[in-house]
Amino acid sequence: MSRPARSRLAAGALAALAAVALAGCASAEPSASGESEAPEHDHQADTRVAVAYDGGVTVLDGETLEPIDAVDLDGFLRVNGAGDHDGHVFITAADGFHVLDTGLASDTVELTGEVFEAAAAGHATPHAGRTALFDDGTGDVRIFDTDAIGTGTLPDYDTVTSEQAHHGVAIELSDGTVLSTIGTSESRSGVRHLAADGSELARNEECPGVHGEGALKGEAVVFGCENGVLLFDGGEFTKIAAPDAFGRSGNAYVSDTSALAAMDYKTDPDAEGYLLSKLALVDTDAKSLSIVDLPEGIEYTWRGVGRSGHDDIVLLAADGSLNVLDESGEIVDSWDVIDPWESPEEWQQPHPGLRVVGDIAYVTEPASDRILAVDLHTGEITADVTLDVTPNEFVVVGAAGH
Repeated sequence: MSRPARSRLAAGALAALAAVALAGCASAEPSASGESEAPEHDHQADTRVAVAYDGGVTVLDGETLEPIDAVDLDGFLRVNGAGDHDGHVFITAADGFHVLDTGLASDTVELTGEVFEAAAAGHATPHAGRTALFDDGTGDVRIFDTDAIGTGTLPDYDTVTSEQAHHGVAIELSDGTVLSTIGTSESRSGVRHLAADGSELARNEECPGVHGEGALKGEAVVFGCENGVLLFDGGEFTKIAAPDAFGRSGNAYVSDTSALAAMDYKTDPDAEGYLLSKLALVDTDAKSLSIVDLPEGIEYTWRGVGRSGHDDIVLLAADGSLNVLDESGEIVDSWDVIDPWESPEEWQQPHPGLRVVGDIAYVTEPASDRILAVDLHTGEITADVTLDVTPNEFVVVGAAGH
């Protein structure tokens, strides 16, 4: 089914982001120092794709998808866009959060030397010009100006202390207050609302297994629970119950121009594998939650959902299809883009992933070391590259990915 024509990204930005999904790139060999020799040619694209693979992170030119450079790091690596205007990336490694300069402004890809040490580096959450880094090993949250990174020296930061260490997340709102999860190493229960001076304004502990967050239109914020969703809006918490006794949401796919959050949804706590067949839709205006049963054969993992520039929901399914859903959850477009694949045995294992920026979807296919870009108006594959490493997680940064 075709859709009405909509404004497209500039051609350069369109091809540019093509490398996103979780790609590991075949770039210049990293040097022993953890950085690679800079290539001789210039890269003028306004977008970069940072791809984690076993042994490092590579950066692709957003215009050509050609490797620019790579940095060497050991261990399982995750990548998060820093949210700044110069295209920096946080690499989550065993010793903390490393800052990667993707060369967007400097034309040089390198680790800046800034490392926010952490006992167990967790979520990095930029919002409203401030970034929060959560240390799962201590429960400490460091919050700083988003654009202050990239100097080679750690920026000044504020510290929020959790009551106990746990796998959590925090976000500073535009008024300077902070939302930060509540939990222990054994369980998690809810969220605190803290004033700028750290004093507690409110809390809600009706969110067992709290995980993930997403800020939407009007700065409403949702958190996933094992029995529904916790909403913070207008200074107040509202628990929105799931229709099932166990109805877990753990990741939010949001847009700051939409009041609707799409969230993953699981009803069987004992189910093996990571493939899911239902989506939760949270209307933050109506404070309601509805469940979408996807068509037979359409299953996804937490890496396979995004939001387009028109607030549609984009879903990469295990049958190899890329699907566009409107905000009611109806599939309005679908294209086969990669081969069918099976659920990973562990969530960290490379498996197909999706990033959406504007009207372009970026998809990785680790089984073939492939990455491609898809035009969400037509389903046309606008770029398709085979890498010589196996891609895992990835992120898109820059003008189109900011």
